[in-house]
Amino acid sequence: MRLILLYAHLIGFALLLGGSVTQYLTGKLRINNAMLWGAIVQVVTGIALSAPLRDGHEPPTAKLVVKGLIGLAIFAMTFFSRKREEVNRGHFLALVGLTLVNAAVAVFW
Repeated sequence: MRLILLYAHLIGFALLLGGSVTQYLTGKLRINNAMLWGAIVQVVTGIALSAPLRDGHEPPTAKLVVKGLIGLAIFAMTFFSRKREEVNRGHFLALVGLTLVNAAVAVFW
């Protein structure tokens, strides 16, 4: 079950980052459906992945808190901006940056 959740979590990351890159290349910076659904999938599967495991392999609590806060920030930035025709360039780039930081925390911590 854990591997299925991890796979879904990676799909959420791909949707979020891929949607961001695609939208950036169009020249009109807005939140598209791929980005919104990627953020939703990331938060939901992240919560499920943080559940205690039976095999004793528990991730550090600090890592879970940091990833959770970043994930919720990404979700809030996509959800509350989804109906705007265009978002600020700084907002959009911060969203992409937080997505990459979240992946870096997962890999390097």
